[in-house]
Amino acid sequence: MKLLRYGARGAEKPAMIDVNGTIRDLSGHIDDLVGDTLSDHSFAKLRNIDPTSLPEVEASTRIAACVGNVGKFVCVGLNYADHAAESGMDLPDEPVIFFKATSSIMGANDDVEIPRNSVKTDWEVELGVVIGKEAKYITKADALGHVAGYCVINDLSERDFQLHRSGQWVKGKSADTFGPIGPWLVTRDEVPDPQNLKMYLEVNGHRYQDGSTKTMHFDVATIIAHLSHFMSLQPGDVISTGTPPGVGMGQKPETYLKRGDSIVLEIEGLGCQRQLVGESK
Repeated sequence: MKLLRYGARGAEKPAMIDVNGTIRDLSGHIDDLVGDTLSDHSFAKLRNIDPTSLPEVEASTRIAACVGNVGKFVCVGLNYADHAAESGMDLPDEPVIFFKATSSIMGANDDVEIPRNSVKTDWEVELGVVIGKEAKYITKADALGHVAGYCVINDLSERDFQLHRSGQWVKGKSADTFGPIGPWLVTRDEVPDPQNLKMYLEVNGHRYQDGSTKTMHFDVATIIAHLSHFMSLQPGDVISTGTPPGVGMGQKPETYLKRGDSIVLEIEGLGCQRQLVGESK
């Protein structure tokens, strides 16, 4: 299934995409795509619904983040060998973990805001993983069974804040609008191999990133199992699994987002994001 949330901020409703690409309202069956509604049991019930029996949603409606009430927004750094090289950093011996503030989360097509005093706002297309069942001290073999589904994430970053403002990367990762998630949550049964998905990102029509999850240093199952030994993962937690090469910081000369830019990014089978860039409000 392809699930999503739509509507104005603070009034989002759950929905699904039917075989014709029409958005169908699910609010008569579940309140939202949060917590226990992301379980295998809940999804089994949703699969038994005839989509044509559900109300249609206007195609022009705002698409919100594909999961609500995110408890943890966990990210993996330097997880593609060629991205680590363009960043001038060595590949790590185990996953490099940092967090984005959940207040950075927004819809896939909402406008991006360049933070005040920013000089290096950058882009990163990443595979997102949404947890559907609690994971605590689990093995790699069991890890993917704890996944509700997958989505597209743009891990927007302010490189000067991240690298030169002291402390952890979170400073450069957590500005409002720096976490577009969606448009869809694609359930794991529709993604048989998360390590074989093409992905790209374009700015103003120029393709900067053109990669595949094949080249991840640590695969999705390894990441989930590793995290579960340091913290329990709860339904609705989101993991962003790293980016392939082609970020602005890696260009020669370095290239960063500016007001008026347009961003388009897509992961095979998971949908497309489109964002316009403006200044912080």
